[in-house]
Order: sequence, then structure tokens, then C-alpha cells
Amino acid sequence: MITLQKITSVIILMAVFVSCESPQQILSKPDSRKKIMTSIANDRAMSKEMMETIMNSDSGKMMMHDHMKEMMNNKPMMMKMMKDNPEMKQDMMSSMMETAKTDTTMMSGMCKAMMEDPQMMEMMQKMKGDKKEMGKMEGM
Repeated sequence: MITLQKITSVIILMAVFVSCESPQQILSKPDSRKKIMTSIANDRAMSKEMMETIMNSDSGKMMMHDHMKEMMNNKPMMMKMMKDNPEMKQDMMSSMMETAKTDTTMMSGMCKAMMEDPQMMEMMQKMKGDKKEMGKMEGM
């Protein structure tokens, strides 16, 4: 009886291992890859985790850097996107600032782009003024 259980267990384990697919096999299929990406995109926690993973890779940093440049050059689209989704605007600004802290090339490019854009400079001045006002209120 014990021998039969051992043989059955080994057969079951072999069947499980044979039926399992590797991550490369799963991702090589367009439909399963699309389902995985859609699941990640629709889940806030998984999306954030994926972005962190992307930002920790060299190719991901390069891709994000190129994407940010592209977005900075398409100001109307970027302004509409930020106006439509304030939470995304805040997340994007925080992400850009975190990236800029470690990437001096990106930081200097961002500063140059902001200084050349009157609307951006006006917004920065307003933010600076708001902080001064907050400081005055805290001192009361």
C-alpha cells in the first residue's frame, strides 16, 4: 500500500512539473502576455510595483527618460492629461523629482525646459508664494 502511494505521488508530481509552463513560455504567447499586462495595469498596487521594477532597470530608466522628453515636447497633451487626472499629475511629479535626484542629466534638462516655459515658471512662482504664505500662517 505504501509503495502504491509513493508511486502515485511520484506520478502526480511528474504530471504537475510537466504541465507547468516557464515564465518565458507564458510571456511568449501574445494573448497570455496581454492578459498579464492588463491585470497589472488595472491594479493600482501591481502598477506601482511594476513601475518600481521598471525604474530599477537600466533599460527602464532609459525608456522613461525618453518618454518624459517626448511628453515635455507635447505640452498640450501633457497639460490636458494633468488637468483630467490630478492624482496622476501628483504621482508623475513625485516620480520625476525622485528620478531627477539621481539623474543629473535629467534634472538639468527639466530645469532648462521649465525656465523656457512661461506657464511653468508662473506655476513655480505661485507654488513658491503659497509656501511663503503657509510659513506666515504657521508662525502665528
